[in-house]
Amino acid sequence: MRIAVYIFAIVVIILVLTDAYVRLAPTEMARWHQPITASQNVDQANGAIRVRQAQPAAFAHVDMAMQALPRTKVLAGAVDEGLITYVTRSRLWGFPDYTTVQYSDGMLKLFGRARFGTSDLGVNAARLGDILATIEG
Repeated sequence: MRIAVYIFAIVVIILVLTDAYVRLAPTEMARWHQPITASQNVDQANGAIRVRQAQPAAFAHVDMAMQALPRTKVLAGAVDEGLITYVTRSRLWGFPDYTTVQYSDGMLKLFGRARFGTSDLGVNAARLGDILATIEG
């Protein structure tokens, strides 16, 4: 019985420490806030890129839609810079997903990717699709 209690305590401690690391690990701004070089849509195991021709007003609409998402905040950039990176955290564990949005030369580019793990289970592609649907619909 005591061994089971010790094992349970160790598992709880590991989970608490993992959660603390995920929520408190510093963000390397230079790694995540970068221009998007892709020129077409890309689906990856850990994220997605969407590219659309758009009017300049679409960029401001995307910014409003991103900031309206739950648990999302601007990490760097601004509309007038043409490049913004957001962090959206999952509800339960607080895993960060980074979304960079760029507008230049009539092209709107969105790049969503997970920081941790090898798969985001399609969450970033779905988020980008929802954001694009709000501005295209």
